[in-house]
Amino acid sequence: MRVVVVDYGSGNLGSMLRAIEELGARPELATQPDMIKGADRILLPGVGSFSDCMRSLIEKDWPKALKDATQDKAVPLLGVCVGMQLLASRGDEGASDPEGTPGLGFVPGRVRHLRELCCDERLPHMGWNAISLSGHSDLLFSGIPDGTSFYFAHSYAMLPDDLTQVIATARHGADFVAAVRVGHVWGTQFHPEKSSRAGFKVLRNFLQATPC
Repeated sequence: MRVVVVDYGSGNLGSMLRAIEELGARPELATQPDMIKGADRILLPGVGSFSDCMRSLIEKDWPKALKDATQDKAVPLLGVCVGMQLLASRGDEGASDPEGTPGLGFVPGRVRHLRELCCDERLPHMGWNAISLSGHSDLLFSGIPDGTSFYFAHSYAMLPDDLTQVIATARHGADFVAAVRVGHVWGTQFHPEKSSRAGFKVLRNFLQATPC
């Protein structure tokens, strides 16, 4: 299995690569879009602001390659933290346009600051937090009980247009989306690679996923 981790200059990817290796797979770091050809799984991490990350993706010609892989070839993709937020249609963080910065558009919706969701807790939201699984079970959380804690580090959250695409939520002063799924594209606001045994289970489920 070719597990490709997208490297578009968003930050240190070491913990993700080590997590995949510990699960028995051999991750490949893709620094150019053509390096994801033939991938069986794609991981899209993200560190920094939504707008800066999208700018880096565009400068390196990643959006078309990711769309071709996920839309035409149906390669499962997992976006993590800002990588999940980039799946949205638009994001407010760092945007010069009041309408937001365009995202990849895999998950229709917008990324907004937690303050706009009425969060009155300290930000960024950093640390362990329990998630609430949605009513419809998803294979990404197979074998993971409701209320399991994962590690978060963020100040913005995704607001999908279609709430049926939300597979988990969490609360930090306000409810926010912790995980989404659209077809064979998933996103987690938390860091599975930093979330101990439960996070590794999420990654294992993703690697073993065989969605229709």
